[in-house]
Amino acid sequence: MSSDDTSVEQGNIHFGPADLELNRIQTSHLINDAVDHFSWKNLTVTVKDRKTKKAIQILDNAHGIVNAGEMLAIMGPSGSGKTTMLNALAHRKAAAGAVTTGDIMANGQKMNLQTIRHLSSYVEQEDALIGSLTVRETMKFAAGLALSSHISHAEREQRTDDLIASFGLQEQAHTIVGTPIRKGLSGGQKKRLGVASRLVTDPRILFLDEPTSGLDSTLSYEVINFIRAIAKKNKLIVIASIHQPSTATYKLFDKLALMSKGKMCYFGPLNEASHYFSGLDLHMPSETNPAEFFLDLINTDLAKEGDRVYQRTQRIIEAWGASRQALQLADEVESSIFSSKDAGHVQDLSKMKIQKPSPWKIPWVLLQRSWIKAYRDIVAYEIRIIMYVGLAILMGTVFLRLKTSQEYIQPFINAIFFGSAFMSFMAVAYVPAFLEDQANFAKERANGLVGPSAFLISNFIIGLPFLFLIAILFSVIEYFLSGFRLDGNAFFLYTMWLFLDLLAAESLVVLVSVIFPIFVVALAVTAFANGLWMCVDGFLVPMNILNPFWKYVFHYIDYQAYVFQGMMVNEFKDRTYSCARLGDGYQCSYPSDLISEGKIEGTAVLKAFNISLNKEGEWVGILIAIIVVYRLLSYLVLRLRND
Repeated sequence: MSSDDTSVEQGNIHFGPADLELNRIQTSHLINDAVDHFSWKNLTVTVKDRKTKKAIQILDNAHGIVNAGEMLAIMGPSGSGKTTMLNALAHRKAAAGAVTTGDIMANGQKMNLQTIRHLSSYVEQEDALIGSLTVRETMKFAAGLALSSHISHAEREQRTDDLIASFGLQEQAHTIVGTPIRKGLSGGQKKRLGVASRLVTDPRILFLDEPTSGLDSTLSYEVINFIRAIAKKNKLIVIASIHQPSTATYKLFDKLALMSKGKMCYFGPLNEASHYFSGLDLHMPSETNPAEFFLDLINTDLAKEGDRVYQRTQRIIEAWGASRQALQLADEVESSIFSSKDAGHVQDLSKMKIQKPSPWKIPWVLLQRSWIKAYRDIVAYEIRIIMYVGLAILMGTVFLRLKTSQEYIQPFINAIFFGSAFMSFMAVAYVPAFLEDQANFAKERANGLVGPSAFLISNFIIGLPFLFLIAILFSVIEYFLSGFRLDGNAFFLYTMWLFLDLLAAESLVVLVSVIFPIFVVALAVTAFANGLWMCVDGFLVPMNILNPFWKYVFHYIDYQAYVFQGMMVNEFKDRTYSCARLGDGYQCSYPSDLISEGKIEGTAVLKAFNISLNKEGEWVGILIAIIVVYRLLSYLVLRLRND
């Protein structure tokens, strides 16, 4: 199959170039039409060796240029620097602690971070897709996050429809992407949707990190074929890192950047690569996959210094540095810079005005998206609702119909502690759902679409109705089964304390998850923190005998402590309990002014736990402050972290 054959079979449907129409809409993005070529010069990435602390170049003095409508494949064995170069070109962090030097240019003009983000889009190796959204919703929200507010609703809809049609997803427009529980798109369709969602801004440069990973050769060809058709039609520059493509997929690219050990082994037209290596007496056998042949030449994964493969790779690297083709490439890059300086009519791209959605638009789009995800994705809240309802039934039937005699005082206290503490402890179930949202945020942030404040505000607001629903459902079941004080005001106060408890617990999950964005670690740290709060909240060890260290360091910042105290006051301040009769008198388990009447005042129970009256307003204020602090700390962590 030739590289010019851009048709692909899928089921009984035949897609060819004529079917891949993308009607570009003339909007405020007219400046994007001005990018004729993208180039880089002396691009070098340096990191420090962890042991020796010496500087190591993981990308060494790379040059390159890609013209509008061309597709560049960056290839090399593992550790060759493919992703490093791709990230450096996109003005992303190339590696942990890396320092990037060199010039990155569009039309010969140096680009800064904001400009390159405006001119380009970056598609991650892992799909930045929300599984519970449909194809159309994914495209709609991508447009909402990226397109300027000056673009009309009709234009947004048209662009969305055009892209869905261009990538052959019309029949799947209302199909969900897919979750572990609900099947959705195929692997190839997900890859196409991931690319389409990044093209909604009409970028001029598209960066692709391993776009065919996880796909078989047929699906790999399908994905790259669709991208090629779009690139050719709209003069799009495509730069992709790719690993061992099939022959058919390989031939869809126009240029090849072959790398090994951070150094360039070849850069130039795809159809000239085999001729270049033949000049080095490295002839490619007939009926051989060119991609595999070139990779085998420079693959030093198992090679040792001094052996044949290692020496051959060194020879290839040195040969490229001294080659006529490398000198011509450097001259072509230099020429593009001079032509830009000489052309006085060319607009300075680095100073162009970048139009973005209005500040209120981003949180609103995220809220809409989060709402759909929350009610469709059972992992986010539905499973938690089932868990909490199950806990309410468990508690209500264990602490069933508690009475107002003194032997039931301790079970009442146990029920209050157990309900509040375990409700907050079970908030760890929110960790996986939040980590998924955070991973999606990290990718959108890297593309300059979403900031930490918009992400956290929408996350907080969307959780409020679900957490309130959980608090109501739990209270309705457990409160009346256990026999808590039958008073409407007391019931709603109990629900309020439970709601604040859940809100604080979820805020803790958010904070821990942004600090430790790894599932097992976030789960363990959150569980440990909640266990600590249980120990120092004043139930297991009353405040008057709690160790001063735990009391003054942790108790006063323990949100569970204020919930426990508030629920205790709500239940005991207006209650009296009957004592056990002993002969002609009474035996009461708590000292009380009503002992002569054979009763215990509820306030006596509160006094035994060193819980004060009339401080509920103060406790509510402290709880709200703790929630705010958790959220602000989460914001600061995300703000300072430059993923």
